[in-house]
Amino acid sequence: MTTPLETVLAYFEAWTGHDFDRAMTYLADDLVCHAPAGRLEGAEAFRAFMEPFSRILVKAELLGSYGDDTTAMLMYGTSTHPVADAPGAELHTVRDGKITELRIIFDRLPFEQARAAANT
Repeated sequence: MTTPLETVLAYFEAWTGHDFDRAMTYLADDLVCHAPAGRLEGAEAFRAFMEPFSRILVKAELLGSYGDDTTAMLMYGTSTHPVADAPGAELHTVRDGKITELRIIFDRLPFEQARAAANT
């Protein structure tokens, strides 16, 4: 049986490797995600939120990770087409090898500024 950290690292490797179908295999169907934009319920709602970000991802670097018997935390840096430096952190709850809850922290402002600049 894999540890929560192993599950979360496999999930991270999948979505940062542009394989969102594989990333979805690590998520519980009833996943709850707490993101800066609000609460998302269900794996498909999460996919609609996260998959577009994975498409604009140029590079991701894992900066740190931690795990215990039920949770895992990652801190990473990303580079995307609109924003060159976009750090993020995620806290995951894992049960029976599936991510059941996810809290994502990132700064939305650079992305909003990039969108505004593209529309002018």
